[in-house]
Amino acid sequence: MNGVGPEPKSKSFSSSSSSSSSSSCSSSSSFVLWSTATDASEGKMAAFLPDELWRHILEVGVKSPTKSLSYKELCCVSISCRRLRRLSREDSLWSHLLSSDFPPTSQSSSSSASSSSPSCKILYQIRFERDREKKRAAHRRAVMRKESQISEHLRRLRDIEASLARETDKLKASASELSNLHKVRQASVALNVWQPEVVRGKQKQIVSQCAVPVESRISAVEMEFRLCKQQIAMLRKSYEEERRRLDAAKRELESIAYHPLRSCERTSSILGGSSSMRKKIKRCIDVKGCGKLGKTS
Repeated sequence: MNGVGPEPKSKSFSSSSSSSSSSSCSSSSSFVLWSTATDASEGKMAAFLPDELWRHILEVGVKSPTKSLSYKELCCVSISCRRLRRLSREDSLWSHLLSSDFPPTSQSSSSSASSSSPSCKILYQIRFERDREKKRAAHRRAVMRKESQISEHLRRLRDIEASLARETDKLKASASELSNLHKVRQASVALNVWQPEVVRGKQKQIVSQCAVPVESRISAVEMEFRLCKQQIAMLRKSYEEERRRLDAAKRELESIAYHPLRSCERTSSILGGSSSMRKKIKRCIDVKGCGKLGKTS
């Protein structure tokens, strides 16, 4: 049973690969054999093919334009059996992945030429870890930049709130002064009319407290009152705009800092905590119920 199934496939693949190794038929048959070999258990299929064919299959997968074998798939192939693990470590595969995933620059090429040349897989691992650290650092910088923007928005909101409080106090003071000035004007008008001496004395006292002309002071205070109302309207509009910017920055920070695994762990911990809390509550209810039953019995 083991000698019947896979032998015709290996013969057909060897004949086609020897005739034209770069043709599409060879690549398609190699991918079929690779998929069947990876699905087989612990190298049963790999035992029927020589190392040259497996090496060619891996090279076609790595060098294909669609990148059928990336570093992830090559690592997955390496854990299928010992033979593929040995073949997947060859420098010819990892050198192509190294040049395609991390194009060499003049500085990196000179440094690599000066240093002792390790295996291409180790070089790929070093470049991959370095690139991953760069991406993590860029992500941290983006998060910190967005957090600084949020703190700046919060500072502006506090400044606007303080300005609103000051303008509101000015508005209240202007309204109070305007009310008093209207009373002074009414008292000065009432002095021209005959009134009892007590009322007339009070009105004279009110008028004498105002050292400046009433009409000019009323016009100045009314102007200040209107200016305060205008400033408050502008500050409220600025506050709403700044609040919208703050909400947008918070949403952007949430999307930048989102990590599916971390959020899943956080959700599972929350759910686990709530389930444990429900169990504690149920246990307390059961204990109380048993106590009540004991008392009634």
